[in-house]
Amino acid sequence: MKEHKKFVEYANGPSLAEINDTVPIPKNNSFWKNIVAFSGPGALVAVGYMDPGNWITSIGGGAQYGYLLLSVVLVSSLIAMLLQYMASKLGIVTGLDLAQATRKHTSRRVGFILWIITELAIMATDIAEVIGGAIALNLLFGLPIIWGVILTVFDVLLLLFLMKLGFRKIEAIVITLILVIMVVFVYEVAISNPVLADMLKGFVPQKEIFNRGQLTMALGIVGATVMPHNLYLHSSIAQTRSYDRKDEDDVARSVRFLTWDSNIQLTVAFIINTLLLVLGAAMFFGRGEGLGTFTSLYNALQDHKLAGAVASPVLSTLFAVALLASGQNSTITGTLSGQIVMEGFINLKVPTWARRLITRGLSVIPVLIAAIYYHGREGGLDTLMIRSQVFLSIALPVSMIPLVYFTSSEKIMGKRFKNKKIIAGLGWFAAIALTILNIKLIIDMFY
Repeated sequence: MKEHKKFVEYANGPSLAEINDTVPIPKNNSFWKNIVAFSGPGALVAVGYMDPGNWITSIGGGAQYGYLLLSVVLVSSLIAMLLQYMASKLGIVTGLDLAQATRKHTSRRVGFILWIITELAIMATDIAEVIGGAIALNLLFGLPIIWGVILTVFDVLLLLFLMKLGFRKIEAIVITLILVIMVVFVYEVAISNPVLADMLKGFVPQKEIFNRGQLTMALGIVGATVMPHNLYLHSSIAQTRSYDRKDEDDVARSVRFLTWDSNIQLTVAFIINTLLLVLGAAMFFGRGEGLGTFTSLYNALQDHKLAGAVASPVLSTLFAVALLASGQNSTITGTLSGQIVMEGFINLKVPTWARRLITRGLSVIPVLIAAIYYHGREGGLDTLMIRSQVFLSIALPVSMIPLVYFTSSEKIMGKRFKNKKIIAGLGWFAAIALTILNIKLIIDMFY
């Protein structure tokens, strides 16, 4: 007699058990074959560094302050590479994702509280995806924003289809969408004729960054860069590769090549965020103070008064296509992250479709209320998107501090794999600095 699966199950096995240890890797020393085999997890992580919430900040920073804040984008990307390296190493070496490791070293009550905070952060990220997706559908097809918000609930059907394809194919789809976004902005920046000398100068920190307006925008770029759910995600999907968990040399090889994968993909994310800021600087610096919404940016790209001679409907359409691709990418990673934190913190597992439907449904409610209250105007939705970042700010130290602590512990990681002193020092500095910056963002938001 066939045993029926329960709707809610106890989960105490490997992280994302259905895809854990499922991707074969070559048993040879070919650098390029190993790079190809280990490539993928970094792409899913990089998605979080180019989500719709980052777009407004980066393009707005360029429109208001030219190339000045490129150095902030660079520093943010380096911090991201450091923390994601630690996250993937934690998963590979210990066989635990960050949620499982945190739960193991805390009490049941503390674990439950941390789960709630992290779930709220994932929902906050979901809000940005819902808003970005709904606005992209409105720009491309004229679909009313309220209907676009409702339609995003059904992305669960897309997710179910993708999960049946296998994890390797999901990685390929995500990489393809990232390439679509990059190609769009490479093209748009190329025809906008940016000033190369000013671009290069922008990567060198300038004292003007510490002026009040520039500092606020810089804090926005840094504070919104490292997403808490990405740390949980990376510590789990790094374990999808089929390496010998008992062989230290094989574990070390996995750490090495997954770090290569992560840094390559985060470099692509850095390039895209750089392109966004350069686009804002090249096209709108000095005349783009009102470019605070996706729709205003879409309209500006076809307005000759703002974008100059290169303005065209093609540019604005490509922008909307890239925005839609960004939202769909984030949908995939958000769902996986939600499953990881639920199973890791409270040892409960529900079907992927049900979990996605519940979390997306809860995220859609405040967006629908805002859309109805503001009569479908984007300005109100953008305000909601900014407010939702408060939860991300709260969850960030909850994720970063345990990550740096665990990976710096010889007891947890072993002598060979614990963070070297300089890495641990940089990790603690980044965690403390980002926490302070996010606290300041929260204070500035309300006062």
